[in-house]
Formats: sequence, structure tokens, C-alpha cells
Amino acid sequence: MLDKLKAIEDRFAELDRRLSDPAVIANNREYAQAARERSQLEEVAAAIREYRRILDEVAGHRAILEGADDDLRELARGELPGLTHRLAELEERIRLLLTPRDPNDDRNVILEIRAGTGGEEASLFAGELFRMYSRYAERHRWKVESLSLSSTGLGGIKEVIALISGRGAYSRLKFEGGVHRVQRVPATEGSGRIHTSAVTVAVMPEADEVEVNINEEKDLRIDVMRASGPGGQSVNTTDSAVRITHIPSGIVIVCRDEKSQHKNKARALKILRARLLEQAQLEQEAKIAETRRSMVGTGDRSERIRTYNFPQSRVTDHRVNLTLHQLDQVLDGAIDPLIDALTTREQAEVLGA
Repeated sequence: MLDKLKAIEDRFAELDRRLSDPAVIANNREYAQAARERSQLEEVAAAIREYRRILDEVAGHRAILEGADDDLRELARGELPGLTHRLAELEERIRLLLTPRDPNDDRNVILEIRAGTGGEEASLFAGELFRMYSRYAERHRWKVESLSLSSTGLGGIKEVIALISGRGAYSRLKFEGGVHRVQRVPATEGSGRIHTSAVTVAVMPEADEVEVNINEEKDLRIDVMRASGPGGQSVNTTDSAVRITHIPSGIVIVCRDEKSQHKNKARALKILRARLLEQAQLEQEAKIAETRRSMVGTGDRSERIRTYNFPQSRVTDHRVNLTLHQLDQVLDGAIDPLIDALTTREQAEVLGA
């Protein structure tokens, strides 16, 4: 184990040297890759340093026990149990930190929320979910940038695509993809009958140009059109909206929120890169899932991942059978208990593989 820890320490030190190398600093792509790897190793490197410090303390206390000073021996004997317990805790922490990680965990997130079945009620809840994730991002000091937004006339959201930027954003939000179901009495329901609506959430790691290579001349058809929407001097007067068609995949992205054609194109390309990366990952995951099914058989799983029940102020995540009776707090962004449970499940699956 110590050899493996030494290799990690050496690699961390090497990355520190590279990040101060003028040649690396001048190469944006190389610098970004080195900075990302260093960030991934930083926590485990700190745990290893602490582990070595406690290891030295334990060795020193055991040496004192062999000495002739009775007072020092008594002191060492009293402190050793706490030090050995701390050492065991650090060993377990390092083991978890060295568990194979999702390579996308440190990436930013492209978050897509779409109203599903339920009409206006689903659109209203889509807006509440977007607020929930925005508040969660605030709690973690992440930045939220709306890339595309289609709203309803009554304050709901038909669809929103947003970029959430911050350390570890994907590692925390990757479990949120799926169908979110809401049960409540709509404001327009006079009989008090509970309605059930659904909203779909997609969470994708932000791609960069290193992983998704797009040949704009050969792969893309870019059309510009006049923006449409409520009022404003530039509406229907300039060709600012952009539609990008990725010819090899058939994916079409339309961005019209900005008055600048250049900004709409940049946003559309950002969304396209994320979708192409997701598509490649889904293809790989499909192959893995097919191999697994051939070994363990099939098992149906409901699309619904979570239910928000307003009459009972209850939130239930069906994947880990966890229920919280604190709906208001959850919708205000307090979703860490749900994410922690899903993270623990993932770690157990990896360690048990």
C-alpha cells in the first residue's frame, strides 16, 4: 500500500511542477488537463500526508514505550489508542478516495429540465425544480447560467437548459437524471383532487473540444433566422437566432435567447458538444448493460426516480427507498441527504464489483 501512496505523492508533486512550467502555462489545453488531474488528486494527497504524519507519531509513541521514562511511557500508552484509531480512519478514507471514480466527476454540468405529462402543472413544477437546483448550486458556490429557456404564460417552464459550473458539480448532480413525479392539488382544482404530473431531468457532463471534435465545415449546417418572442426592438428585425444541425448524428440545436448571433452560436455549440459526449457515453453504457444482462438476466425498473408529494410534505427517492418529510427544505435546495444516499450506494456497488 505504501508504494501506491508514494506513487500518488510523486505524481501530485510532478503536477505541481508542471503547472508552474511556463511551457505548460502557455498551452491552454495541456494546462487544463494537468490542473484537472491535480484537482482530482488533491484530496487523496492531503489524506496521505496526514496518514504519514500519524504513522510517524505512532512509531514515536511505540519507541517511547520501550524507553525507561515511566511518565513518558504512561503518556504514550494513553495517546496510542486514539492515534491508532485515527490511523484506521485515514486508511479507510484513502481506500474510498482510491476507489475508481467516474472520470466526469469534476466536470461542469449541462442540466436540461422539461415539463412532461400534466400540462401547465408540469410546467410549473419544472420551474420549481430549476429553482431547487439553482438554490443547491448557490449552497455549493457554483455558477448557474441559463443557455436556453422556454417559458409558459403562467410562470411555468416548458424547457430550460442551463450550465452549472463549479468543482464537483457533476459528481453531485449526476444522480438527478430521470423522471421526477409531483403529486399535489393544483391551484385551479376546485374539488381538492390530487393531480400527478411529471418532469424529466437530464444531467450531462460539459464536454470540451479535446473530447468532442467537430469539423464545422463538414459536420455542421448552420442556419440563421429571425428571433421570435415578446416585444423588443431587435425581435423579427435581425437574423440573430441560430439553428445548428450536426449532420453525422442528426442532432439539431436551436438558440434564440441572445440578441447576438455570435452568442447564440456559441451556446448552441456548447449544448451540441455535451449531447455528442452523452451520446458516445450512452453507446458505451449500452454495450456494458447488454453484457451484464446476459450474465444476470433482466429486471424492469420504473422510469420514476423521485416523487414529491405536497399534501404529505414528503419526498421519496425510489432508487434508495429514502423518504424525507421536509419537502419545503428540499425544494429550497437542501437535497444533500438524497444525493449522499445515492453516492453511498454507488460507492458500495463499486467496492462490491
